[in-house]
Amino acid sequence: MLSKSWIPNALTSMNLVFGVFAVLTVAHGDFTLAAYFVVAALVADSLDGRAARYFGVSGDFGKELDSLCDLGSFGVAPAIIAYLFLLKDFGWIGYVIAAFFACCGAFRLARFNVNVSTVKGYFMGLPIPCGGALVATMTMISPALPNWLFAAFVVFVGFLMVSKVKYPDFKGHGEKIKPMPVILTLLIIVAMVFKFPASWLFAPFFTFMLFGLINSILTTK
Repeated sequence: MLSKSWIPNALTSMNLVFGVFAVLTVAHGDFTLAAYFVVAALVADSLDGRAARYFGVSGDFGKELDSLCDLGSFGVAPAIIAYLFLLKDFGWIGYVIAAFFACCGAFRLARFNVNVSTVKGYFMGLPIPCGGALVATMTMISPALPNWLFAAFVVFVGFLMVSKVKYPDFKGHGEKIKPMPVILTLLIIVAMVFKFPASWLFAPFFTFMLFGLINSILTTK
């Protein structure tokens, strides 16, 4: 009889499968479908941990597999998507920016694994799934924006992943979320979606990214 651990491990593997699909799809020039595959990888990633806890099969193997798959789907795949989309227009600088983003993702995952038993109630730095989804889905609205802004955004998201900005983990163990950052974030997002209707898929991830920044600024003593 198969161990119940195959269920969360299968979900984790689907995370990487979708990441590979994103790379293969963008190689054929379909950036929108590639972005959808990265988001699909995020959904699979969000389910594997819950499945492991539900079946009581959480373990070191699953955690290591999760990190490796995350690096592929949310570090390497978005870096390739970003490069083929616009970063290639910047010559060797585009190479550097794409590699920088992927390396920030690797650093973020390594730090998470080391601090998983000490950092509770929040994420230290922007989680890599959100960072990867941000970069991938920004390709859906970037034609309306300057090329340099897209490049700067990729670098900025990379820095956020390795920053010490606190992001809520929504597990009920962190600090109480204050209303003002939520209100300001929602107002900005509504204005953005109104201005750029194509940003509907980008907006949820941008909301999370922006909330952490605003919350850190308003709550810093």
